[in-house]
Amino acid sequence: MNGRNQSLFNQEVSIADTFGLSETIVVYPGDCLTVLKTIPDESLQLIVTSPPYNIGKEYEKRLHLDLYLRQQEQVIGECVRTLSPRGSICWQVGNYVDRGAIIPLDAVLYPIFAKLGLRMRNRIIWHFEHGLHCNRRFSGRYETIVWFTKSDDYTFNLDPVRIPQKYPGKKYFKGPKAGQYSCNPLGKNPGDLWVIPNVKNHVEKTEHPCQFPVELIERLVLSLTNEGDWVFDPFVGTGTTIIAAIRHQRRGAGAEIVPKYVKLARERIQQELQGTLRTRPMDRPVYDPVEAGNSLTVAPCQKETNEVTLFENEQ
Repeated sequence: MNGRNQSLFNQEVSIADTFGLSETIVVYPGDCLTVLKTIPDESLQLIVTSPPYNIGKEYEKRLHLDLYLRQQEQVIGECVRTLSPRGSICWQVGNYVDRGAIIPLDAVLYPIFAKLGLRMRNRIIWHFEHGLHCNRRFSGRYETIVWFTKSDDYTFNLDPVRIPQKYPGKKYFKGPKAGQYSCNPLGKNPGDLWVIPNVKNHVEKTEHPCQFPVELIERLVLSLTNEGDWVFDPFVGTGTTIIAAIRHQRRGAGAEIVPKYVKLARERIQQELQGTLRTRPMDRPVYDPVEAGNSLTVAPCQKETNEVTLFENEQ
């Protein structure tokens, strides 16, 4: 058993395929609405997901946007029913593309959450540097996470997700605290722009076309839940949300309708329990190829110019 999980999993646990409050890990092989109806009211602390975007991926049937939103409203409604009064819902989405025009899904989904009485706390921008290349518009390099709470009394733990200060040696220069360090020694608030690599060129990459990185969900799990809380993903894919949950001693559950992804999710979760799952560490800085001295950062024409200059210097 992975040592980082021992406080919650003090004995070997199985991955259940039906939900029960006494379980620790649940991967339901079927429609999320079916399993949501078995979850008691107000029992989940965090619901986080990246739902199908209705863009024609292999696992989704393309729908008219209005029908898609009605289906999403059904799922969101059940999620709100099962959400704890101090809980949070995080919906990570991109854009719906209609004949070359984009429609931001967070904008069209917002009224559904608002109508159900939820309050938006942040619209988090997840920025990544690699993705599909566009020819007739600028290439998309971000998605959004809309974070809603059920009440004004919600769980929020900032300290576990603080990031390094930009100027840790900065001090107050006047007033009663003059000469004292002005920065929080634990680090600063990460803000609402998160620069986290996607899994395009990544140790976590699987065959799933819309997989998100574990560290993206870890930040939400650590800040919006406490140990032992339930974290649920209605579109769990390859199990990333559950992995992030159990890594930090939370209970994890999710639903997935595609059999091959159910199998993959269970395999990855089992690897996490055994401590063998390869993931990008949460505190690792984003790779800078120039700083690392990667030779590919030098353009071919620049290489030729440098070679000529070196040759001339030798003469």
